[in-house]
Amino acid sequence: MLKKTFLPILLATVWISVSEFFRNEFLLKSYWTEHYTNLGLTFPSEPINGAIWGLWSLLYAIGIFLISKGFSLVQTVFISWLMGFVLMWVVTANMAVLPLSILWYAIPLSVLEAFVASFIIIKLNSK
Repeated sequence: MLKKTFLPILLATVWISVSEFFRNEFLLKSYWTEHYTNLGLTFPSEPINGAIWGLWSLLYAIGIFLISKGFSLVQTVFISWLMGFVLMWVVTANMAVLPLSILWYAIPLSVLEAFVASFIIIKLNSK
């Protein structure tokens, strides 16, 4: 159970965390900070925000794990991407805190993130 449940979730969580950090802190940080500045806000980048994203990564990995139990790899990727990212973007766009210009980068990178996390979970869970 440890090898087929916790290890895939842990490794997927690490992948998701690294992917999120790279995308939002290195590739897209200027988009976020400029957008927030234009709104008269400060982009939240305190350590607590990083911890919450770590929790989000764990919960996302658990969700992918549960989805993978009943679906193929392609289906798992699509459902988890829809639930993890598209719904988040709808909410943040509705709150006007999503810089829409990032979607050109965020969409393919988030699909890649969902694919790799799903692949890790499915491959490690099937052994």
